[in-house]
Amino acid sequence: MLTDLLTADRQISLEADVCVVGAGAAGVALSRDLMQAGHDVCLLEAGGLDFESATQQLFAGANIGMQYYPLDHARLRFFGGTTNIWGGRCVPLDRIDFERRDWVPYSGWPISLDDLESWYQMAHQSLQLGEYEYSDKLWDSLGVTPLAFDDTEIATRFWRFDAMKERFNHQQGKDLIDARNVHVLLHANLTAIHTDETGQQVQAVTARSLQGHTASVQARHFVLACGAIENARQLLLNRAAMPAGLGNGHDQVGRYFMEHPHGRIAHISTRDPGRFWALYRKRYRAGQPPVAPALVAGANLQRSRAMLNSAATFKPQRDPRKGLAAGKKLYNNLKHGLDPTRSGRRLWHGLRHVQDWLQQHASTGLVSAVTRAARMQLYVIARAEQAPNPDSRVVLSEQCDALGCQRADLDWQLSELDKHSVRELALALGREFKRLGLGTLSTMDWLDDGSAEWPVDPTVGNHPIGGYHHMGTTRMSASPRHGVVDADCTVHGTHNLHIAGSSVFTTSGWANPTLTLLALSHRLARHIDQQLRR
Repeated sequence: MLTDLLTADRQISLEADVCVVGAGAAGVALSRDLMQAGHDVCLLEAGGLDFESATQQLFAGANIGMQYYPLDHARLRFFGGTTNIWGGRCVPLDRIDFERRDWVPYSGWPISLDDLESWYQMAHQSLQLGEYEYSDKLWDSLGVTPLAFDDTEIATRFWRFDAMKERFNHQQGKDLIDARNVHVLLHANLTAIHTDETGQQVQAVTARSLQGHTASVQARHFVLACGAIENARQLLLNRAAMPAGLGNGHDQVGRYFMEHPHGRIAHISTRDPGRFWALYRKRYRAGQPPVAPALVAGANLQRSRAMLNSAATFKPQRDPRKGLAAGKKLYNNLKHGLDPTRSGRRLWHGLRHVQDWLQQHASTGLVSAVTRAARMQLYVIARAEQAPNPDSRVVLSEQCDALGCQRADLDWQLSELDKHSVRELALALGREFKRLGLGTLSTMDWLDDGSAEWPVDPTVGNHPIGGYHHMGTTRMSASPRHGVVDADCTVHGTHNLHIAGSSVFTTSGWANPTLTLLALSHRLARHIDQQLRR
C-alpha cells in the first residue's frame, strides 16, 4: 500500500510489526526481507518518488571541517536514495578490514568476515552480479595476463558492477508498494522518536510533511536507515529520555565519520602509459556484469608498513597543471548543473553509457596511440581507506530546517595515518614497477608536506574529493563506550531500535560500501525476524 503524506489526512496513525525509516538500498532490502517473512512493515520515505528541490533542501548543512561536497548534493532524498545515481560498484571488505589492527586506533569489528560471508552472497545474488568471485582468479576467466606483482605487496581485487539502473527506485520496489503487509508512506520526514522514560524501548515515531501533515507509527521494532549523516542527526535530536540523545550515553553518536578520500599519489615514467590503463580497465563479458580490477595493499604490506587498506588505479592523463580537458568540463557541468530529476538522471545515465561504450570498444593500440598523441603520462589514483577518527564527526547545527529540526553539520577530519598509507601504497607500486622493469615511480609532493590535509584536484576524476561514501557515525562495537550499535545493529541500551546502512561500519576498509551495507541489512532482517517470533 502506498500513501503520500502530502495528500493524506492531516493526521494519520499506523501500526506495524516493524517501522523502517528510509527507503534507500538498506531500507528497501530490509523491508523486502521482512515482508517476505510475513511481517507487517511500515516504510517511511522522507521524499517522494522523484527528486524535489524543497525536500532535498532538508539535507543542507555546513562543512565545518575539511573541504567536502555540499551536504545537500552528497545524498538524495527520494525513494531509492542515492543509489538512483549510483555507479554500481560492488566488492566485499577484506578479512583484515574486520580485524583489530594494532597500528589502526579504534579498529576491530565485533563480527568477522565469516559472520558476514553468507549475507554477502545473498546481497551479491540480489544484485545479479554473476558468480561470487572477487579475487585475482577472475583474470583467467577474462583471458588476460596481468602484471606479475608480488601479491604480498600489491594484490588484485575485482569490482563487479550492478548493470541495472536505479535498482532500488519505486518501480523496482513495486512488490513492496503492492504488498498487503507493507505500508509505504511518502513525504514522511521523521521528526520525533518516542521512547519510554528510560530510553530503553521505542514506542512510536512521528513523521511530518513540509505541508504540516503528520503520521504516528507504533511498532514492535524500529529501524533507522537514513544514511550516516541523517542516522546520527536523528539520534542526537531525540533527547527526551537521554539528554545527549538516544544511544549517546558515552558521546559516541556522530563520531568516526569516514569517507574514501581520492587523490593523485604518484607519477610513473614509462614508455607506454596507455598499455597499463588498457590492462586494468573496466571489462565487459557477454551475459555477465562488467568487472574492473583494483590494485590493493596486500595484507602483509599493511602489517609491515603499519598502513591502511587502500586501492589504486592507473590513469593516463595530460599534465594536471593544465586543468580539465574541455570534454571533462562539459561532463561535469552537465552532471552538477542539472537536478537529478528523472530527465536529468536519464541524461546522466546516457553519458555514462557513452563512456562505457568507448571503454568497451577502445583497443589497446588505439588507447596507446591517443595517449602518445596527447602527450599523456601515467598517474596513480588512490581510493583510500580512512582510519576511524573520533574527531571526524556529525554535529547538530544552530540552524534549523523547514520542519524546525536542527540541521546536521559535518566536521570531516583526516589523520596522518591516512596520508602515510597512500604514500606507502605508492612506494610499493614503485618497487614493483622497478622490479619488473616497467618504469620508475615518483610520489606527489603533497604526500610529504607534513600535514594531514589532502588537496582537492578536479583532474583526479568525477569524484575529486571522495566517493560519496558516508560511513561511521553510529559504529558497531561490543561496548557502548566505543560505539552506538551492537553486533546485531541494535542501539546499545534501546532493545527495539536498530540501524541499517554504512553508518554502522566500524572501519571503512578500501571497498565501496554498498555490498557490505546490503549484507548487514539482510543479516539485521533475520535478527528482527527472530525477535518477532519469540
